[in-house]
Amino acid sequence: MAAQNNAPLPDGLEIAGYRIVKKIASGGFSIVYLAYDAEGNAVAIKEYLPSSLALRQEGEMVPVVTKANLPVFRIGLKCFFEEGRALAKISHPNVVRVLNFFRANETVYMVMAYESGHSLQDHIQRQRSKGRNCSEAFVRQIFTQVLKGLREVHTNKLLHLDLKPANIYLRTDGTPMLLDFGAARQTVNSDSPKLMPMYTPGFAPPELYSKTEALGPWTDVYSIGASMFACMLGQPPQPADQRRKEDKMEPHLQKLDGLYSPELVKLVRWSLQIDPLARPQSLFELQKLLQQAPTSNEPPPPPGALEKLGKLAGKLGFGRKKDAAPRTQH
Repeated sequence: MAAQNNAPLPDGLEIAGYRIVKKIASGGFSIVYLAYDAEGNAVAIKEYLPSSLALRQEGEMVPVVTKANLPVFRIGLKCFFEEGRALAKISHPNVVRVLNFFRANETVYMVMAYESGHSLQDHIQRQRSKGRNCSEAFVRQIFTQVLKGLREVHTNKLLHLDLKPANIYLRTDGTPMLLDFGAARQTVNSDSPKLMPMYTPGFAPPELYSKTEALGPWTDVYSIGASMFACMLGQPPQPADQRRKEDKMEPHLQKLDGLYSPELVKLVRWSLQIDPLARPQSLFELQKLLQQAPTSNEPPPPPGALEKLGKLAGKLGFGRKKDAAPRTQH
């Protein structure tokens, strides 16, 4: 069944003690609203409304779900509710805070703390518009914190399964927060029937395309590697299902050589292995390596930088010793 556009709840609606201000995001799985609680605090409310299963027309409150779609809709509803309950137990600065969840309009709503900022995806696009990519220091700092939050998620027997720059939110102070666990509705060791995972090409590991392969921490590791790659090159990796047929990633990974330290490039390569067993098996391994300062020298300056520096030194009257190369600041 083709996905359809669902009408959001009307602005100004009062629901379960919250007043909806406006819709702020929507995807194939849910609609997110900005709202205020009874004390006037801003919150984000996420409504379970998979567009491929349910249809809500303008002016209606309750979505229409066909009889054929009802079993899968209910499984998703249960998983969404369980996810809300699991996330509500997590209190970590790098994970979105779930404050409440409730049932209404024959669906479920998750209430989260609202914070101003922008997504890592927006940050990457802004950098690209200026003709540059994220610095090594930025990548290491952001993903060290992301991994701390994700480790807490894994400790609570949850997988994210939809990690990507659009789901990493940067607060105004620059600290990252993991968002949108829409795909985390399969808990680790769960034997409940599975909804088809909703994955994002480029960021989803190959095992998400398969119905038989085991998912685990290594699944989120691939997406972390893909998100770091996107920061460093400004684009997502080749989709994993295509890589299994014909892997064309090598030339793209080689572009990172010289722009970033060999250690960071090696870490991204390791995380993006097609074989799940060839990747880091735990987030702690990744975090440890990200926190280590590179042992090698800084990456070489961009092409042409040494020549420009030499000309500038000549103009300023500095002679260059034969055995000394100009130092460049990064």
